[in-house]
Amino acid sequence: MEPKEETLATIPEEEEDGDTVIPDVENNPKPTTKDNSSDSSDASDSDSDSDSESEDEAKQSMELQTLQYQLSNEPSNYDTHVQVLRKMGEIEKLRQAREAMNEIFPLTPAMWQEWARDEASISTGPEALLGVEKIYERGVSDYLSVPLWCDYLKFVQEYDPSIRAFLPDGISKARNLFERAITAAGLHVSEGSKIWELYREFELAIFCRIDETNLKEKEKQVQRIRSIFHRQLSVPLANSSATLLAYKSWEVEQGAVLDVESSNLDGISSNVALAYQKALEMCNARAHLEEQISRQDLSDSEKFQQYMIYLKYEQSSGDPGRVQLLYERAITDFPVSSDLWLDYTQYLDKTLKVGNVVRDVYSRATKNCPWVGELWVRSLLSLERSRASEEEISTVFEKSLLCAFSTFEEYLDLFLTRIDGLRRRILFSGEVEGVLDYSLIRETFQVPLEFCVSVEWFPAAISVPNVVRASDYLSEQMKNTDGLLRLYAYWAHLEQSMGKDMVSARGVWERLLKISGAMLEAWQSYISMEIELGHINEARSIYKRCYSKRFTGTGSEDICHAWLRFEREYGTLEDFDHSVQKVTPRLEELQLFRSQQESKSLPESADQKEHSVKKTGREKRKSDLNISYEQSPAKRQKNAPQKPKKVHDKEKQQVQNLAEENEGRETKQTVEEQPKEQPIKDAVPGRTKGFTDECTAFLSNINLKASPRHNCDGYNVCRPLMKICDDSSVTLGLAYVDFIDDEHLAAAVAKNKQMFLGKKLSIARSNPKQRKDSSGERAPTEQAQSHQQTGNAGTSASKESSIETSKQSRGRGDSVQLKGKNTFAVPRNVRPLGFPAIKPKTEEGEDLKPKSNDEFRKMFIKKD
Repeated sequence: MEPKEETLATIPEEEEDGDTVIPDVENNPKPTTKDNSSDSSDASDSDSDSDSESEDEAKQSMELQTLQYQLSNEPSNYDTHVQVLRKMGEIEKLRQAREAMNEIFPLTPAMWQEWARDEASISTGPEALLGVEKIYERGVSDYLSVPLWCDYLKFVQEYDPSIRAFLPDGISKARNLFERAITAAGLHVSEGSKIWELYREFELAIFCRIDETNLKEKEKQVQRIRSIFHRQLSVPLANSSATLLAYKSWEVEQGAVLDVESSNLDGISSNVALAYQKALEMCNARAHLEEQISRQDLSDSEKFQQYMIYLKYEQSSGDPGRVQLLYERAITDFPVSSDLWLDYTQYLDKTLKVGNVVRDVYSRATKNCPWVGELWVRSLLSLERSRASEEEISTVFEKSLLCAFSTFEEYLDLFLTRIDGLRRRILFSGEVEGVLDYSLIRETFQVPLEFCVSVEWFPAAISVPNVVRASDYLSEQMKNTDGLLRLYAYWAHLEQSMGKDMVSARGVWERLLKISGAMLEAWQSYISMEIELGHINEARSIYKRCYSKRFTGTGSEDICHAWLRFEREYGTLEDFDHSVQKVTPRLEELQLFRSQQESKSLPESADQKEHSVKKTGREKRKSDLNISYEQSPAKRQKNAPQKPKKVHDKEKQQVQNLAEENEGRETKQTVEEQPKEQPIKDAVPGRTKGFTDECTAFLSNINLKASPRHNCDGYNVCRPLMKICDDSSVTLGLAYVDFIDDEHLAAAVAKNKQMFLGKKLSIARSNPKQRKDSSGERAPTEQAQSHQQTGNAGTSASKESSIETSKQSRGRGDSVQLKGKNTFAVPRNVRPLGFPAIKPKTEEGEDLKPKSNDEFRKMFIKKD
């Protein structure tokens, strides 16, 4: 076993606290004398233990092989990398696994701490020291971590010989490292004081090693320690009061007279006191925000929101250093938040503009979120702003193409950004090192796809040869899109302007037309380039190629009109006549095609309109009614002759005598008067024969082409249910059919579900609910009896009243409301919308009208 002094191992916290107990093998020897039984039992136990250990090792080995196989198939699987690290037992394989993972993902601060401690525990010599320091350097560059910085500072103080011996080179190295730590994490409100304390302790240790006789050096070191105290007191940190007391105690040791028991500022210089007060106010203002982002009971989304609130507050304060540090703290907690990285880099581009810092942040951003194309685009622009070399920019661009973006537009934007940079650098080649030419741009447009085929994002089922270019692949995926047109138009422009090769420029356009020949904008852009360059004949030849092509929308007509306009502006009379001769039949053909399409669309739109409104049968019949059964009570009252309001006693007696007639006589009189009902009803104009549904069938699912001429044998009356439209009526496939007797009705119902004009006809007996007697409505037979009893005088009065009412109605204009007994297509038990309830007349004038026996009977029943 090698001595401890030669091993670069950090001292665990348990050893520092004295809690770790190391067994002393020499002072605690194992017993050597045992009986035979104990020997045999120990042997059996050892055999069983060895067997179980071998089984565990074999199991772990199998699991490790499985994970390594998965990792070979999915090298970007973060969780598999972590599991492999946990399974690794050999330090060399563990180192390789960590390196492989770090090539793809940044490691967390905890992983860097474990890696550094593992390497320090097995490594010896100066080379091992440099290796561990490199691990710490890589760790602190990935994320902001105060514990990782503290471990790094403690490690170099413990194991760096020059620092441990306080040699000038070692002191300078340590101070530079402490200043870097202060810059990175010294403004951390809750944990930054730890780094300040380590810095002070290191300087105090140097002060103690200075010779007492070297007063000048001691005074210089005192000023350095005092400066560190003043700097710390001016920063808003947690436990600022403890720092103040430590400073006052130290000043007392140097001979100052201060009250070390209180936190007052008596005896402290005014500058330090003002800085401390300001820092304390800033710390108090941020205390609530610090508490919110440090809560353990918050979800990730809630904590992220609290970080956003904190960032807005810091940005309003106007201190870029504090804003940057808070962004770093948020990144440490949310390393794969693309929105956070985008916000962070945008802030640096606008505010900080420090080349090295911004480039480092973009490098970490693309490493944490490689699937975000916008980050790669911004990274390329940042490198160009900082005047990076072509080699560095090219390396970043090639790495970006290996990433799996979510859309093809991100790849397109990346290509265009790279080409933009090359164009600018070529035009201003004197400002950069090296010689650039147009061949780089052409190669970028035709960059090989070899490295793209292996990326998971590209469909593995597509067989893509290695010679295929990325522009070709994008062309297939972005066919007929504005993005593809923009790419090829840019390419053709650069071929003509920078490459000075018109043949290549036309070749680019022809290549696009093979892919997106049905895209009108591609032809128009091609023609525009030729016209701008003055190539009129070439532009005319393109018009001749594309005027007969079919484009979407009105594109075919547009290209024809564009050719005519072109010939007016640039061509001769013969050219114009030739274009008219070619375009005119094409336009007529297109017009005919449009008219045919419109005529075909009319029936389809009518069918859609027919089926768009879905209502029940009752609602349809209600909405189709424009007339009612009889006049409203108000209108009957207006049309009735004016009579005295009081009724004489004699008339009342007559009414009572009529009501006392026998019910049988009433029935007989009704039967006898039935034949006379028809002439009376027919004599009234505008009347339609009523139906009683006694022998009626309800038909549904009728073919829409059916009409009354298709009535079957045995039908007496066919009444199709119509929906009244603006200018036409459309059959809805429903109808009522009245039959002569029940025998014919039963025969019709028996034909239910049989085919009629290509559709299964549904036939059922119509059986609506009977109208309640208490509703006050009268059946058609009762109305006929009432007309018969009124006689000729009543009929003539009714006619005169109708004439007077019609005149008044015409005077009201559009407010005409049809009333009467028209029952066309109206269910007998359905009252039309807006039809007022018929209530018995209470005026005395109504009592003078002769009433039927049934009406008298109802009146006396109500009185009882």
